[in-house]
Amino acid sequence: MPRLILFNKPMNVLCQFTDPAGRMTLADFIPVPDVYAAGRLDYDSEGLVVLTDDGRLQKEIADPKHKMPKVYLVQVEGIPTKDALRALARGVPLKDGVTRPATVRVIPEPDVWERVPPIRFRKTIPTSWLMLTISEGRNRQVRRMTAAVGLPTLRLIRWSIGPWSLDGLAAGTWREIALDSWRGRQRSCPTKPDRVKNAGKLL
Repeated sequence: MPRLILFNKPMNVLCQFTDPAGRMTLADFIPVPDVYAAGRLDYDSEGLVVLTDDGRLQKEIADPKHKMPKVYLVQVEGIPTKDALRALARGVPLKDGVTRPATVRVIPEPDVWERVPPIRFRKTIPTSWLMLTISEGRNRQVRRMTAAVGLPTLRLIRWSIGPWSLDGLAAGTWREIALDSWRGRQRSCPTKPDRVKNAGKLL
C-alpha cells in the first residue's frame, strides 16, 4: 500500500534526506524509508511538505501542470496597498515570465509557532500578513512576487497543498494519512483567516 506523509518543516531544514554539508534534512525528523518529497520547500521557508513512496502520486502533486493550489501565510515588510494586492492577484511579471493569477488577502497575524531563529523586527517599519494561494511552483516564487510589489517577505509558511494542510501538526512533526484522502475524500483547503488562526492554536 503506498504511503502518504505530511510533515511540518521547520526553517533551516533541507527538503531532502542527505546533505554533504551536514545541514539538517528530512532524515533528522522522518525515520521512514523510501519516501520522497513531492515538490520542494526552500531551506529558509517553513510549513507543509508532502512525502510519498508512490512515484505517480509524487508527480501529480509536484507537477505544475496539475495546478494543485498551494496556500501560503506570508509575513511581509510594509502595509499592502490595494494596487499591490491587485498586482499579486493578476499576475506579477518576473524574470521567468508573468505568474498565474493568484488569490490574495490581508489576514490578522496567525497564532502559529514561534520561528527559530526569530524574525528581526525594525521598529520604524510595520509588518503585515497575507494569505496567498498559487497554483504553480517556480523557484522562490512567493518571495519574488511580494518583492516585485514592494513587500519583501520576512517569513513564509506553506499552510496547505491541495486537500492537505498543517491543521493540528506541530513544527517538526509528521503524520501518515490514508491515501483515500487523495483518491476520493478530498477536503477543501482552509482559506478563511479565522480558520487558520484557530488551527494555529494547535501548533
